[in-house]
Amino acid sequence: MFDFANQAYTLLIITVVFGELFTTVVVGDRDDNFRLANLLWSLALATSYLLVVITAPLCGAIMDQRAEKKRFLFVSYLATVASTAMLYFVAPGYVMLGFILIIVSNYAYSMGESFIAAFLPALGPPEALGKISGFGWALGYIGGLFAAGFTLVMLGEASAENFERIRWVGPFAAGFFLIAAIPTFLWLKERGTPQPESGAYWQTACRRVTMTLHELRHFKDLMVFLVSLLFSMAGVYIIIAFAFIYGAQVIGWEAGVRNIMFIIVQITAAAGALGFGWLQDRLGAKRTYQMTLTLWICAILAIWLTPQVTDWVNQATDWQWQAQYVFLLVGCLAGLSLGSSQSASRALVGLFSPATKSAEFFGFWGLANKLAGVMGIVLLGGLQAMVGLQASILLCAVLFGVAMLICAQVNEARGRQAAIDWQASR
Repeated sequence: MFDFANQAYTLLIITVVFGELFTTVVVGDRDDNFRLANLLWSLALATSYLLVVITAPLCGAIMDQRAEKKRFLFVSYLATVASTAMLYFVAPGYVMLGFILIIVSNYAYSMGESFIAAFLPALGPPEALGKISGFGWALGYIGGLFAAGFTLVMLGEASAENFERIRWVGPFAAGFFLIAAIPTFLWLKERGTPQPESGAYWQTACRRVTMTLHELRHFKDLMVFLVSLLFSMAGVYIIIAFAFIYGAQVIGWEAGVRNIMFIIVQITAAAGALGFGWLQDRLGAKRTYQMTLTLWICAILAIWLTPQVTDWVNQATDWQWQAQYVFLLVGCLAGLSLGSSQSASRALVGLFSPATKSAEFFGFWGLANKLAGVMGIVLLGGLQAMVGLQASILLCAVLFGVAMLICAQVNEARGRQAAIDWQASR
């Protein structure tokens, strides 16, 4: 249910509505092809991810030591709700207010994403984690479909003319998250056991993280996978942050087509998370993860080629296709890639994590994810300022290719056994 609830933030604020509103209306440097707006959006997201990189492992260590995963999750949830609701006050020209609120809200949301993932290893046996993670991620996309579907119908397009209605997207996303996450806090159990500690709160955290860094040589396959994840998630975060901006600025789609694209991506992402979660428990997590990266490379090439393919088809035939409709077909492939890759990576970290270090290891998972966000979004932001958004999207294909090469060094069976051996020795 937390996956169901928090997708309202990801989709409405980062992917579908507020990102486009911030770049095209709040900043609105249309004469410069939105290059400054896109750069500011990149910097806001990158800053929030950098804060996660700094704090996530420390928070994970404290949660494991004191068995307080649920308390930390609750604090991040309230902070996300409050800062997201305040986006209502970001009017055209209020660039700095929007910049700061995006940093705060995305930081709180991203920390909560790591906190909730730390519960995964205790939710079922190792051979079922792929299915469980896939189901949670699929339910998240269904939640996003409900939240954003209602918003797009009731609030309309992200434009200056419609600003007085669309500015309610922040309060609506906050309200949806606030209500839909309640079952998590009512029924999810804190299964950890507090461990003896000495010293102040943050001294304990630093000591545990330092000890874990020394022990990571025992978890070689987890380390290699996290490096692979750094590159793959850099590509994913670029798509999450810029896909709908790309549709508005490069494809030039209409509001109705944008709404259809949103529905297509949600449905295919849910299907991808469920289908590949099922495959993962049968084919193995590593193989499934590599399959999702192959899908991503195909999707990125299709995104880049959409305008050219449309022109080629129209020149070779009497058809009069529009790029925005061809882009809808590309959205199916991108959706399958999105749901499956995120679910597969979360489950694989769960398989490599000892039970008593799950929050801490998922803190490192969060670190890798958000460091990826910093790297990917800053690179894309700078690159698009030089060569434009369409050409710079090819950066994602390169990132996914590098991730595949690194992941080839991961031995899944050895990584799972390392977690079992470490837990048995304690």
